[in-house]
Amino acid sequence: PFTGAGPAVVALLGGQIDAVSSGPATVLQHVKAGKLRVLAQWGTGKLASMPDVPTLKDSGYNAEYAQWSGLFIPAATPEPVAQRLRAAAVAAAQDPKVRDVINNAGSPILFMDSPEFEKYVAADAKRMADVVKKIGKVE
Repeated sequence: PFTGAGPAVVALLGGQIDAVSSGPATVLQHVKAGKLRVLAQWGTGKLASMPDVPTLKDSGYNAEYAQWSGLFIPAATPEPVAQRLRAAAVAAAQDPKVRDVINNAGSPILFMDSPEFEKYVAADAKRMADVVKKIGKVE
């Protein structure tokens, strides 16, 4: 058990563990330096940052997983503040400098505004709960 992807990658580089599952931003610099090798990625299509890496489906495994990030606020946040934060998030997602930083880190940018993202999160949570139940980890 690790407190995050960074410590897990350090353990992998140090030989304390044999493998790690992580997003591209955490490992890309080590892949480019020849210190790590990517066996597959769990997304639905090729990654621009690692176009030669097959998906798990390409490798014969019926598995897909999206590692997403979102901007969350307390439910009691006043609506004018929420709207201002949403507008700032849209502006950031469209800003070429922000996009360059995220792309250079190896992560794809798939921006969704609040209503669409709420539906996505709910569907993803249900899908993940179904997977965990299927493998017998939750009653």
